[in-house]
Amino acid sequence: MFWRMARGALFRQKGKMLMAAFTVALGASLAAALLNVMLDVGDKVNQELKTYGANINVLPRGASLLDDLYGLDESGGVSEKYLKEAEIGNIKTIFWAFNIVDFTPYLNARARLVSGAGGRTGEDVRLTGTWFNRRLDLPTGESVETGMRNLKSWWDVQGEWPKTGDESSCLAGEEAAKKHGLKPGDSVVFLCDGITREFTVSGVFSSGGGEDGVFYLPLSALQEMTGKTGLAHRVEVSALTTPDNELSRRAAQDPKNLSIKEWETWYCTAYVSAICYQIDEVMTDAVSKPIRQVAESEGAVLEKTRLLMLLITILSLAGSALGVSNLVTAGVMERAAEIGLLKAIGAFDSQISALILAEIAIMGAAGGTAGYFAGLGFAQIIGKSVFGSAVEIKLMVIPLVAALVLLVLLAGSIPSIRFLLSLRPAEVLHGR
Repeated sequence: MFWRMARGALFRQKGKMLMAAFTVALGASLAAALLNVMLDVGDKVNQELKTYGANINVLPRGASLLDDLYGLDESGGVSEKYLKEAEIGNIKTIFWAFNIVDFTPYLNARARLVSGAGGRTGEDVRLTGTWFNRRLDLPTGESVETGMRNLKSWWDVQGEWPKTGDESSCLAGEEAAKKHGLKPGDSVVFLCDGITREFTVSGVFSSGGGEDGVFYLPLSALQEMTGKTGLAHRVEVSALTTPDNELSRRAAQDPKNLSIKEWETWYCTAYVSAICYQIDEVMTDAVSKPIRQVAESEGAVLEKTRLLMLLITILSLAGSALGVSNLVTAGVMERAAEIGLLKAIGAFDSQISALILAEIAIMGAAGGTAGYFAGLGFAQIIGKSVFGSAVEIKLMVIPLVAALVLLVLLAGSIPSIRFLLSLRPAEVLHGR
């Protein structure tokens, strides 16, 4: 009898119930879409930010100390500390190896421009040796492609990057090329530590920073010219990281001050400080430092993006609750005579309330289910249009959406239940 009455009420007011179900579906779809995106957005935002450079700098221990104490680094020629090129591939063997996106070493030197393309010659220039594009065979048996071309993909290059294995090509910074009258295809000759070598400028790049005054050479070529075979001054690393919190900031100061449980949590979370610590474990006399401007910006952008999605979700659910409340209350008011009659023949308020809530639950279940599956489609649209990739569907979103729909239905049913409880059979049946 109970379910027959509920079914009859639903069919008699199918217009309002369909509209209420549609309102619930809208809120549920937006909640499902944004929650899936919010839970998957961390890696995607970090991946987008990785196209704008490295967030970790690896230095030799001595050079790192000079930089900390006096603001001096290896580029000034003060420190003769080096990293071993053969150990750089170990970066891809740490616990968070899959979070290491790209990395490349740098070796800095001063040289004299012996001849160019009719520009100013005989002047000192800055040279930096690096991997433009390098395929590494890791100790784990895997292979990985990395290098500055991936790490600096946002650079505007006129011409082309030096090809893999080409030891006679270089990149010229925009300022250096302009100063010495160079363009792609020109030849330049550098004199460094008594060794003269000719290169072809394959491309001229613009970075918008201090790199625009530098010539970039293949690392092995500059090592040969300077006599520093197998050595590098520093390594830049681009890694996907988790935003810092109190635990990561304490660990960054001194991991030894953490308890065993805290240390395990920190070490097994992709904090930038944890990744730096693990890099130091696999490289001899290396000190890894986060590039704070980049790392902090990543965390701030990620937190603000998540907060924005959460606020939109809350506002959409609040709107759904108001819509459901208005529709259900209007339906109860239209059925005032029916409810008054039920009370007059002995029905309790609890029984009538249960009938109304059952109708709302059926309507909410239909709307919530449809909204969830629609939300999965919206999530993929957001992922493809904003991040250029699909959003991973999170199973934990299902109970979250169910709980939120239940909350919306309860909030929307309160005014109708209050109106139901205030009805007096005698007044309603007499038309007052």
